[in-house]
Amino acid sequence: MATLATLFQPDHARYEGVRPFNIWGLRLFYGLMFALVAPQAWMQLLTHQGPWDPTRAVAWCVWAAYPTLSLLGVFKPLKMLPVFLFMLFYKSLWLIIVAYPLWSTGQLAGSSADEMAHVFMWVPLPALLVPWGYVARTYLPLPRRADRVAPLRAS
Repeated sequence: MATLATLFQPDHARYEGVRPFNIWGLRLFYGLMFALVAPQAWMQLLTHQGPWDPTRAVAWCVWAAYPTLSLLGVFKPLKMLPVFLFMLFYKSLWLIIVAYPLWSTGQLAGSSADEMAHVFMWVPLPALLVPWGYVARTYLPLPRRADRVAPLRAS
């Protein structure tokens, strides 16, 4: 039986050295993305009438696609981590490029971006669940210790 302490210890046997805390946190957020974002996005896509503005249409398609794919993350949290990273990246980017300039000039409150900024500002919370060491080991082209070769010494 797992103890509280084992939730925070890397699990090499089952999760490639990722802590169970991260795995279960990711599963929770994948489930929340699916349950809270996908129905609203799919409803918007399926009930829309008239011609689409192409930019708005692509946004709704993205908002339907990534939370629908996140359902797979409930069962395979590490394999679906790129979907999670995509969500973190686009929300962070939007906060920096759209919301921050409005906020810094006192124009965010009451603007069309205000509601989305309130939703997106929570992005640091799921970012805490990302196993960043695993991300670096898996997705960044960093040399691994076994791959490093000792430098030759001049005699």
